[in-house]
Amino acid sequence: MVVRMRRNRSQTAKRRSHHALSAARPGKCECGALKLSHRACASCGKYRGKVVIDVVARAKREAQRTKRREKALRAAGESTEKKEETK
Repeated sequence: MVVRMRRNRSQTAKRRSHHALSAARPGKCECGALKLSHRACASCGKYRGKVVIDVVARAKREAQRTKRREKALRAAGESTEKKEETK
């Protein structure tokens, strides 16, 4: 049985011609780094001219985390070099 109001291939293709994804277009931050629009800058932590992310505190916290992980791995007898090679 044939579908009465079937759309043919060309009509389907014309409809789908607008479904393509566009590439991300990063803009420049005040500090000069590239960042996505409507998001805070990863290098300085500013959004619309105001500091919203404390980048220094975040870096310090991540350093403490990695130090703690390495210490736990050394205590367990595993080396950190194996983890880095597999990534």
